[in-house]
Amino acid sequence: MGTNMQVTPTVKAILDNYESDNPGSKGNLARIMMQGRLGGTGKMVILPVDQGFEHGPARSFAPNPAAYDPQYHFRLALAAGLNAYAAPLGMIEAGAGTFAGALPTILKLNSSNSLATEKDQAVTGSVADALRLGCSAIGFTIYPGSEYAFDQMEELRELAEEAKSVGLAVVVWSYPRGPELDKAAETAVDICAYAAHMAALLGAHIIKVKPPTAVVSLEAAKKTYSTQDIDISTMAKRVAHVVQCCFNGRRIVVFSGGETRGDVDSILEDIRGIRDGGANGSIIGRNTFQRPEAEAMSMLGRIIDLYLEKA
Repeated sequence: MGTNMQVTPTVKAILDNYESDNPGSKGNLARIMMQGRLGGTGKMVILPVDQGFEHGPARSFAPNPAAYDPQYHFRLALAAGLNAYAAPLGMIEAGAGTFAGALPTILKLNSSNSLATEKDQAVTGSVADALRLGCSAIGFTIYPGSEYAFDQMEELRELAEEAKSVGLAVVVWSYPRGPELDKAAETAVDICAYAAHMAALLGAHIIKVKPPTAVVSLEAAKKTYSTQDIDISTMAKRVAHVVQCCFNGRRIVVFSGGETRGDVDSILEDIRGIRDGGANGSIIGRNTFQRPEAEAMSMLGRIIDLYLEKA
């Protein structure tokens, strides 16, 4: 897409849902939505590479050593025709000049790491950094359910207000975790929908959550889900429910790729459900960049074909 891109009616309709935003934030959302093979469709596939912080370099990149180089990820996202690339400060800085203007980037402003015990994240970048590096958006993770969730929400409120004031978009990773939530609860459909709704309430333009399972975890929610006949029988139905919880589809919702899996077909099956549930797309990291480049390209091509309804 050139810089004189004309947004499609589909993208225009999505932008119209963001009623309070200035032309800068809307323009940056449009940049993301008009990029790559899915440009103009209202669907998106984003490459996130914050796993070095989260899991350590060897666990993240040793399966495909080319991925130790930050520029590899810019090239992969561009070659595969993705919509954007999300990463922490140092990763974006290492390729920002070479790829300036080529690909929308999302600066991840907070990160955790595997050496810490707290369910918290440190703020590791700023809105000024995002502007300096030509990013389209900031990214921020909150952990609803954590002892630190309120602090994280307050940090996000401040950063989102600043980002919007200078015309950037805001992407929120909303991952439930904490002392009251077991592993099953972290991806339970009721909690996933709740986490997505919180991100919408906090002013996110793009909301990222995990694909929901058919578990209903909160005792207080079980009755509602059964008496109101909320259909959670398939991935598509569960995704449709999460989308409904994001202002009835007025906010862009994307789903993570989940744990590293060797089985491409099971990943594609999830993505078919995500597509059929009316979500806007996928944000998929380890399942692509840990594979050899040719395999990653093939897999991303198949994912995009699903969103283009060619598969």
